[in-house]
Amino acid sequence: MIVGAVNKFREAVVRLAVGGPGGQHHEIEAVIDTGFTGSLSIPSAIITLLNLPFRRRGRAVLADGSETIFDVYEATVIWDGHPHRVAVDAAETDPLVGMSLLNSYRLTVEVISGGRVLIGNQGYHCCPTLKGLWPASVGFTIR
Repeated sequence: MIVGAVNKFREAVVRLAVGGPGGQHHEIEAVIDTGFTGSLSIPSAIITLLNLPFRRRGRAVLADGSETIFDVYEATVIWDGHPHRVAVDAAETDPLVGMSLLNSYRLTVEVISGGRVLIGNQGYHCCPTLKGLWPASVGFTIR
């Protein structure tokens, strides 16, 4: 299971190790972005630091309707304790985790500053850990 936290801006954030072809790793904090259909975006400075191999050019339509073209690289991400080879979009923003990396996982976010972010595996084993998260006043019971 991957555990993160909600920051003061109400962003769900997780820490990930991103690796390059030479075996070097760099730890990042990435914001979960459910509107991003890719796997991971990171700034070009980290791409250069890890010497990630270029794979292709990508194209995306942003939330404001504008279109952007970007470079796509390949990296290894330690995800749920296991290495995964993923496409990485170059973007000069905070690193983002997208829906492709979250595919087949359950994402649970306690949306308060400091709240927990839980990403569970395909068997959805994250659910029993939620029992202690919710106040009794919510009005439902988790069994």
